[in-house]
Amino acid sequence: MSAPRPQHAPLTQFDVRDNCLQIGGMPLTRLAQRVGSTPFYAYDRERLNQRVALLREHLPPEIHLHYAMKANPMPAVVQHMASLVDGIDIASGGEQRVALDTPTDPGDISFAGPGKSDADLRCATAAGIVLNMESEAEMERIAVIGTQLGIQPKVAVRVNPDFELKSSGMKMGGGPKQFGVDAERVPEMLARIGALGLGFQGFHIYSGSQNLKATSIQEAHEKTFALAIRLAADAPSPVLTLNIGGGFGIPYFPGEERLDLAAVGENLKRLMPEVKRQLPGTQIVIELGRYLVAEAGIYVSRIIERKVSRGQVYLVTDGGLHHHLAASGNFGQVIRKNYPVVIGNRVTSAEQENVSVIGPLCTPLDLLADRMDLSKAEVGDLVVVFQSGAYGLTASPTAFLSHPVALEVLV
Repeated sequence: MSAPRPQHAPLTQFDVRDNCLQIGGMPLTRLAQRVGSTPFYAYDRERLNQRVALLREHLPPEIHLHYAMKANPMPAVVQHMASLVDGIDIASGGEQRVALDTPTDPGDISFAGPGKSDADLRCATAAGIVLNMESEAEMERIAVIGTQLGIQPKVAVRVNPDFELKSSGMKMGGGPKQFGVDAERVPEMLARIGALGLGFQGFHIYSGSQNLKATSIQEAHEKTFALAIRLAADAPSPVLTLNIGGGFGIPYFPGEERLDLAAVGENLKRLMPEVKRQLPGTQIVIELGRYLVAEAGIYVSRIIERKVSRGQVYLVTDGGLHHHLAASGNFGQVIRKNYPVVIGNRVTSAEQENVSVIGPLCTPLDLLADRMDLSKAEVGDLVVVFQSGAYGLTASPTAFLSHPVALEVLV
């Protein structure tokens, strides 16, 4: 007898009424009519509100919460998040323009990422955005631009720590990395910041992302604070801000369990008194993207054909990897696993069938669900991919095979 297959974590963020998923306070079928065409992404603003409230409940009150808008840069989403959080973190000139359109004070916007252009640096300096410097060479370029503009640039050092976030989906620190300045080189860089007369703000230490293990995040926080305290001894001025990154994960695949946020928060509460003693006046920032928005979003496509090939049922839809690369398994997965998927207008039907959900592209990679047990569906039904509020449309090859781009709505 074969062992039972692992199941997806229960997803209860959206109500189901009359067998139909409810998004933004309305049935999915009505939302599809309102949008006017499929495929589309829908982001539920109340789910965003609830996620921020959950973090406020569990994190120490002195923690400042920033939205890493690379997770979802849709302008309406960014505007809404700006009303809920304490700052925004950006990673490109395009994101910079969107962030500056929000009411967020530019001093609460930070700009990270390698390869910033001189135009990006000039705009950020003029706006008063904090530049998280990724290298000594970038520091020198910023100093020249500040002199040219007659403005003191606000800068922080992005540190490549000498440790990594264990069990993270994507490691951003430890060992050789394209991100940040190796921790052992930072003291010399801090002396140069003082000599150049740059406006030193603090440190950005980000060691990994998409982590579901509270113990790993707790350990990373402890090591991050210890490293920041050590580096602060060489700082040219007091550390005003310490961004300790994020890395909080969400469950995507069968067998994954939710992050114990309460445990993470309790550990931070334990650490904060010593941090405040060693770094008085320092604002501690946690930067989150995926954890804030991913579970508030869905991707919706419509079934245009049922096809059977040698006993396997294929539901052919008008959406696919060109809109949702991550759900297709081609965005970093080594072994392909299914995102949680349902038939949105037949969520709890008794009649089930084993199907594969595919898109319209001429490639076998265009697969949204591989041999999943779903409610029996018909042409015209709506396929929903959960956990789609982060790294969805803008992380996908939308120009591939020249199909129309999916719409996005905030409801």
